[in-house]
Amino acid sequence: MAISQKPLDRAEYVEQAYLFQLLRERIAAELPMQELLEQIRFELMTTTKLPIAVDYLLTELKHSGQMHPAMLKLGHYFTPFQSFLIAQAEQESGRFTMETALQVLEAEAKYREEGCTQAGLFFFQFEVLCRNRLHYDRGLTAISNDPLFSKPWAKWILMLRAQIGLVDMADLLFLASEEYEARLKEAGESVEGKGPFLFGRKEGRIALGNRQKEPLYLFGAMQRHLGYPVVPRPKPREENKDAIPQLMRRMERLESRVKLMEEERRASLDISKFYKKPGDE
Repeated sequence: MAISQKPLDRAEYVEQAYLFQLLRERIAAELPMQELLEQIRFELMTTTKLPIAVDYLLTELKHSGQMHPAMLKLGHYFTPFQSFLIAQAEQESGRFTMETALQVLEAEAKYREEGCTQAGLFFFQFEVLCRNRLHYDRGLTAISNDPLFSKPWAKWILMLRAQIGLVDMADLLFLASEEYEARLKEAGESVEGKGPFLFGRKEGRIALGNRQKEPLYLFGAMQRHLGYPVVPRPKPREENKDAIPQLMRRMERLESRVKLMEEERRASLDISKFYKKPGDE
């Protein structure tokens, strides 16, 4: 897998967010992705590298019908996590939709353009995996390869991949926080061999207060108290308000047909009542 070497300029993330927003808004019209990309590429700033990337995506889309293989090859531009989300959306199962993937990618690009932190980006991406029930092993591997994360962060994320589901998430966060480091020092214990202490003391306290709870409660607390980015949730599909009235009209027509059949079977059907009388409009 090609890995991004360094974060992009802010202008690239601004245009990426715009691209994902337009795709998300226009995909509702059920137009093919190929047509959408051909239309949108002219709306992007040519001073960024995104139009070139979109041209490459279009070529792959015409060849294989998918975008994620091209995104993987463009590892110097798209992050592994972006490619992972599109790959999940392009699976035939349809559990994770393209609309949801674009919504997440748009929010992540906006967070990056605002100047994201390593902790904030990790919480955002990991919540995406949890909330949408995506593959943890492949997802965390993609997260660890993000160019924003330092080597200690990447190593810890890969460790998390091996322990997720075996150890409580809040405990893992607490043990990697400065709050745990401070408590060890206060107790006169050595911190050698512990850590790495990647999260702050506030994160450690919040993690300690959310032990043995649903991880989504932990993410919610981080967002309320520390302002971490909120993961967009897919909007529930609105039920067709006309479905019940249409069903009632069909039932009425069926009842009328059944009544006519019963009258015909009893030889009591008087078709003269269906005749139009002279002078009637």
